[in-house]
Amino acid sequence: MTGYSSTHGRLAGSPLRLLILALPLFAFLLRLGGAPLFDVDEGAFSEATREMFERGDFLFTYLNGAPRFDKPIFIYWLQSIGYLIFGGTDWVEWAFRLPSALAAIAWSYATYFFARKRFGEDSALIALAVASTALGPFAIGRAATADGLLNCLLALTLFDVWRHLESGQRAPLLRAFVWIGLGALTKGPVALVVPGAVSLLYCASRGEWMRWLRMVFNPLGLLILIAIVTPWYAYAYMRHGQDFIDGFILRHNVQRFSGSLEGHGGSAFYYLLAVPLLLLPWSGLFIAALGRIRAGFGDPLQRFLWLWFAFVLGFFSLSGTKLPHYVLYGCTPLFILIGLQARSARRAWPHLILPGLLFVLFALLPTLFDALAQSTLGDGFYRAQLGRALETADTFYIASTIGVFVAWVCFVFFPRVPVLARLVVTAAVQVGLLAGVVVPYAGELAQGPVKRAALAARELGGDVVFWRFTTAPSFSVYRQAVTLKGDPQPGQMALTRIDRLAPDAPVETLFREGGVALVKLKP
Repeated sequence: MTGYSSTHGRLAGSPLRLLILALPLFAFLLRLGGAPLFDVDEGAFSEATREMFERGDFLFTYLNGAPRFDKPIFIYWLQSIGYLIFGGTDWVEWAFRLPSALAAIAWSYATYFFARKRFGEDSALIALAVASTALGPFAIGRAATADGLLNCLLALTLFDVWRHLESGQRAPLLRAFVWIGLGALTKGPVALVVPGAVSLLYCASRGEWMRWLRMVFNPLGLLILIAIVTPWYAYAYMRHGQDFIDGFILRHNVQRFSGSLEGHGGSAFYYLLAVPLLLLPWSGLFIAALGRIRAGFGDPLQRFLWLWFAFVLGFFSLSGTKLPHYVLYGCTPLFILIGLQARSARRAWPHLILPGLLFVLFALLPTLFDALAQSTLGDGFYRAQLGRALETADTFYIASTIGVFVAWVCFVFFPRVPVLARLVVTAAVQVGLLAGVVVPYAGELAQGPVKRAALAARELGGDVVFWRFTTAPSFSVYRQAVTLKGDPQPGQMALTRIDRLAPDAPVETLFREGGVALVKLKP
């Protein structure tokens, strides 16, 4: 299997190659700490890591003093390294997001090296560009959660599974067991389910059932897996007993699949709509690739890649809980398949319509947010947060989004620019605007008041409770202290929402911005 001819884009010998090779570093490190930690997920992971230091306990996680059964331990260990170095500085957001960013960078380059050997340099370069600039990988690769790391480990696992199927060598298979073990320590059973099912589907499609059994039940591989996974899981069970089974296994795994957990539901077609959005600005090439599935199944590797995507799409479409990032577990093969599809790109405009609309949306965000704030949609808290949209959108934001859009239009519609160059530049512009301008703006709008309320509470000292406020774990991160829920006692501070604070409430307002208020209950 070889890549497409250099006459189709000539990426391998062009200056554009250097831009593509640098894209992962640009996409995942640019202004990584530019936005406050987003609640709920980033705040929860970060606070659980911070509390490991506060408790002196690095074997299990707690969130605001209560055991956190959501995820296993590995991502918290990695976050603790960054927090140990940067936690007491203004780089705290960078510290918690750095493991995800490094994992996403490794994920991107692993995809490139895997594709280069099998499909050629040009296909691999496009695959690298997609992996590092598509909307979905960009989002989770810059988030202080477990998903960037899990996607990296799943990619490494299935790449090595294919290397074993391709060559029969044992070393790739044993490495795959290592990645599975680390994945199980990152997010649980999904790290075993995806590679096991994908390899089963592939072997079954070729009638190689015994080969799959020998691969899955390799004695040395199973010993490696057990050695990695068993110590922490056994410790967690011994420490928390049935609570660990109920919290982690039943609630955050079984119930996530069997029902809609925390209101994250959706129809069976949820991911059919999500995938093209998560692949922006490469959605046009993905749609074109779909038309070549039948031809691709004749090639063993392309069959493996399509089965990888199809299993994840089908499995999570059946799940009761639906979140956009779940389907990303099956998007790594799409990066490579899009790289192959790039050979057929002749006209740029079908692939530039959706990215162009996205750039227009960036420029209109302040106006749209302000309109939502003035409407009756949503609750008062979010309307109050969005009510700061116009004042938060400074001259830099407006000039950047409009100026970059105009420059992009001039570039992509210049007739002498090759199609692939237009797509790569579009992708680079998208991640540059998101990382440098849009995400910091959205973070300030959504989380800036929470962060400043926490810093004010930290300066004032004393206990604080969440009062009529569901949760904002990033508040505890910035306050550097556990925050419990409950009614405040006289003289005690509380973080609350302005839409739940009665006008005649007997409180002294210490801080108020957006939908957030830090108050002290009067005697």
